[in-house]
Amino acid sequence: MSLQARYWKQTFEFNFRARTSRGLMRDKTSWFVQVCDSDNPSVTGIGECGPLPGLSIDATPAFEEILAHTVNKISALDAPDLAALDTILPDHHPAVMFGFETALLDLANGGRRMVYKNNFTNGGQKIPINGLIWMGDIDFMMNQINEKIALGFRCIKLKVGGLDFDRECDVLNYIRKRYYKENITIRLDANGAFKTDDVLYKLTELSKFDIQSIEQPIKPHLEEMEELCRKTPIPVALDEELIGVAESGRMVHLLDHLKPQFIILKPTLHGGLRKCAEWISLAEARGIGWWITSALESNIGLNAICQFTGNYPITLHQGLGTGAIYKENFASPLTVEAGHIFLDPQMEWQRVDLR
Repeated sequence: MSLQARYWKQTFEFNFRARTSRGLMRDKTSWFVQVCDSDNPSVTGIGECGPLPGLSIDATPAFEEILAHTVNKISALDAPDLAALDTILPDHHPAVMFGFETALLDLANGGRRMVYKNNFTNGGQKIPINGLIWMGDIDFMMNQINEKIALGFRCIKLKVGGLDFDRECDVLNYIRKRYYKENITIRLDANGAFKTDDVLYKLTELSKFDIQSIEQPIKPHLEEMEELCRKTPIPVALDEELIGVAESGRMVHLLDHLKPQFIILKPTLHGGLRKCAEWISLAEARGIGWWITSALESNIGLNAICQFTGNYPITLHQGLGTGAIYKENFASPLTVEAGHIFLDPQMEWQRVDLR
């Protein structure tokens, strides 16, 4: 027995104008890795490597070269071995790590897109998720908010920092006035857009709308973020500070130094599945809340992240509702209904073949 690994590249086009505080996105490219046993090539494990340009530390011109090198190393293994990845891959390739972790776990579980065996994968767990509101003009955002709430979402996440601040406050005021009976949880994501000289003023103004948390209010800067986490009137949720921090001692130091109220974990950005599990363990030991968020993956990556999330007792809304953002995606049993995501046991995965 020996493993065989291959990869292919695929670009997904958004089905709307995907605007963030970093600018407009028209499409998203991922690389898919496929691993099989040479004695049984019809059973394949598949994973997604989808670094985000401008954010992922492995979104470099050498990415595909690293991917090809890893494929060759995996093809020299005799069996699906996650521990081997730690010697094959350095810590600064989290997107590649996530893709191969997913593919090897999938293969070990029979090549059925089952990454973990838990209550989520057997259809018994429905994970509460937030409804993501994308940036745009006021009418576009209002329509999204009304649609999400009508569909049963009770947690709404809005991008802020890309429009006029007063207009963004108007949107929040609209939610609170129109949906005061629905007890809507509001999360904000600034993507580092606020300036340090006025961030506390803006957070104070935003706190008037009963905000659960704000993600990445300023750009990553340890000393400034440490002060902000101490003084903030809105709980701060960090994710970009975690990018590139993979050594256990550095992880401990970051959490102990910044003391954030929440951390947000994206396996593609934060070291893969096992490293996210380590972040969760460290956060829980310090009373820091956490949730998992996808990072514009297709349904292949989203499935793995959902199944990973299903390993934990979930009390907070997760950020896993991005499966319908592309014009073409892999058909999957992932189903979103009434603000929850689950695997429908009556549906099957679309066959995925190397392109």
